[in-house]
Amino acid sequence: MSTMELQGRVRSPLVGRILTGAAAVVVAAAAVFSGMSFGGTDKRLVVLPLVAVLAGVLATLACTRFAAFVLFILGVRASVDLFKLSGASAGNTVTNTATARGMDPSSILGILFLLAAALWLIAQYARNGSLRGSRLRVALVAFVAAGAISTLGSSQRSASGLETLRILAVVMMYIVLEQLITDRAMLKRVLLAAYVSLLFPLLYTVFGILKHDPPSEVKGSFTRITGPFSQANTFARYLAFMIVFGIAVFPYLNRRGKVAMAGLLSVSGVFLLLTLTRGALIAAVIGVLIVGIVQRSRALLGGFVIAAVAATIAVPGLASRFAELGSSQTAGAAPTGNTLAWRLNYWTEVLPLANSNPVTGIGLNMTQYQTDAAKQPHNDYIRAYVETGVLGLATYVAMLGAMVGSARRAVRRSQPRTLERGVAAGALGCAWCFIVSSAAANVMSNVVSLWYLFTFTAAAAYVARQPGSALPQDPALPRAALTGAEQR
Repeated sequence: MSTMELQGRVRSPLVGRILTGAAAVVVAAAAVFSGMSFGGTDKRLVVLPLVAVLAGVLATLACTRFAAFVLFILGVRASVDLFKLSGASAGNTVTNTATARGMDPSSILGILFLLAAALWLIAQYARNGSLRGSRLRVALVAFVAAGAISTLGSSQRSASGLETLRILAVVMMYIVLEQLITDRAMLKRVLLAAYVSLLFPLLYTVFGILKHDPPSEVKGSFTRITGPFSQANTFARYLAFMIVFGIAVFPYLNRRGKVAMAGLLSVSGVFLLLTLTRGALIAAVIGVLIVGIVQRSRALLGGFVIAAVAATIAVPGLASRFAELGSSQTAGAAPTGNTLAWRLNYWTEVLPLANSNPVTGIGLNMTQYQTDAAKQPHNDYIRAYVETGVLGLATYVAMLGAMVGSARRAVRRSQPRTLERGVAAGALGCAWCFIVSSAAANVMSNVVSLWYLFTFTAAAAYVARQPGSALPQDPALPRAALTGAEQR
């Protein structure tokens, strides 16, 4: 048993069989009840029984096999939003309350993870006397603290508190993975779980397309693919992180891994284009270019340029979507045309909100409650300042700097042409993908995307902790060919 698992695992095979049998019976009963309720008008009668059963099973798994619990969470989190009970939260003050969103499966899953992770971390601290730390962990905890402080001055404390919990869930995932990834085997398992999460969103979208009813939303004159999420933007950000990191590690996979990853990346790339999300597309391009530069791959850079040009020509509406940036847009209109102009106007309206409390802000998630447009700022730097004040902005910038710094250390400590170098390059590309996305989108509390971003960041943190000589080397690469920085 790994030293990083809880001591309280099931001791007897008989107990394990009993628990498994009981879970099977309860699942069957809940399935019957949900099936009977399917014809009703209340979606909660269909979803909540299954969610309650799954929560019970996951709670048992968390108490017995915590590492497996975390891997399972990573594998399913990207699919959970399909069963969302509340409406879209971005820019919606009606459904963006603790009452409306508290019964969402994603919220229940997040709370379960927070409780299990807190207990596990306490157990680890009691056993070892300390927890593995980093500058990034300190910055993340400081940002959560700034968000919690901002809640005290919020006019809607329940909404601000819920947003704080969402950000805390992201931070907790990083802290947990920082403790769990202690060897190369666990590193591979974590990355595998992350890419398993791609299967359902891609298959669900493909199935919808084959039925001639793809999951989508209509914005202005464009139809945008949403996958299992409520918004195309969320699907696009998730795909962008997965594509950037997947391209980075692809050369270091075995034959079967390359075949599987090639399929996932190809379909993901098509769907990213079909989301028509300009910010995510630009961020993904920058992330891939950084990966190519770090890995000194001319083939990757050249192939990517060719693919980008071909996509612009082949994908209907993509060129028109970018051409909209030249159109006019007023501040009060819905951001469906020239959203850049809309953002610039909206930011001038949002920034003065911080004047009432510039140190700690007006409270997380409060911008949409205090503007006529009732929308978030669409810029995480402005949002950090307005909602969490100078304190929150400083910790947010520190978090971004620590994320990039951790990935850069991983690059320096990893040997070229190894999986570790791919992990380091991918994490650095994803970090910059996040930084670019944050400049024109609401990403800081987008749990479903950030869990995977910080999964890749935690993987790079493991690489950064290793002395260069301890990492696997490519047999075809002479030691003398390494630079001094790579030998250290």
